[in-house]
Amino acid sequence: MSTPLSDLSLDAISNQIADLLDRIAPRLVAIHGARRRSSTGIFWRPGLVVTAEEALETDEDILITRPDGSRAPAVLVGRDPSTDIALLRTEEQPVADIPFRETSRLRTGHLVLAAGRQADGLSAALGIVALAGGPWRSLRGGHIDRRLHLDLRLDARSEGGAALDVSGEIIGMTVLGPRGRVLVIPSETIERVAQQLLDHGRIARGYLGLGLQPVSIDQTIADAAGLTEPRGLIVISVDSSGPGQRAGIKQGDVLIRWNADPLYSVRRVYALLGPESVGQSVVLGMLRSGKQTSLTVEIAERSNPHE
Repeated sequence: MSTPLSDLSLDAISNQIADLLDRIAPRLVAIHGARRRSSTGIFWRPGLVVTAEEALETDEDILITRPDGSRAPAVLVGRDPSTDIALLRTEEQPVADIPFRETSRLRTGHLVLAAGRQADGLSAALGIVALAGGPWRSLRGGHIDRRLHLDLRLDARSEGGAALDVSGEIIGMTVLGPRGRVLVIPSETIERVAQQLLDHGRIARGYLGLGLQPVSIDQTIADAAGLTEPRGLIVISVDSSGPGQRAGIKQGDVLIRWNADPLYSVRRVYALLGPESVGQSVVLGMLRSGKQTSLTVEIAERSNPHE
């Protein structure tokens, strides 16, 4: 068992951090597309690499720089924009025995090492957990098991790399969030999503076939509808072959309820259209020409997972 960092000199702490980086090195690859900068990937299992979906510029002509410095082709197994996880397959090689550790014990203030690989070698950044929250939904509706923010500066080429705790175990994958914030996609999310991508090549997402935009509602109408806020979602487009069209929803309708729950934001709709929603029926309450009505829609699976 390694010596706790609190019992070490600065020189010993420095060496131990460098040792953690050396230990994770065999699990890290650099990923190269045709046009953009490189990014980083982590060997999840032999021959299988997880990386940041947003940083993966293409589905084809992917090359990786392996830990020994050689290059090899990789093919896309699947990608899930809602959780920012992509899975690649490459030549199978032995994988260092470093577990993906669940994050329930991770707390605000804990030290985290962000490790990446670039064409020139390894990269590292040391910081603390700035926020350790509970489960959350991304803007695209993906379920992420914990909200983890890091207080460190991450080189863009290290996006998709490993976040390590002080024991050297992998707690997740580092990605760049809004305004340059560094987030961790937790190990629990990676294990769940990567397995689904391996099994099915995609993560199912619900689809209504409606273009929606927030809109204000007359206060009198909102009061009559029992809404606590005078807001809804106006239908600005309808897919001619989508579930909304089949249910009879028209452009100009204003959605105000999903079953019994008020609808105020497009983000909320994304959250409701998770994998579990496919095939379910939902009653959409709406305003049409100022009058309340409702229609039942059977949620389909989105055919283009990148939307």
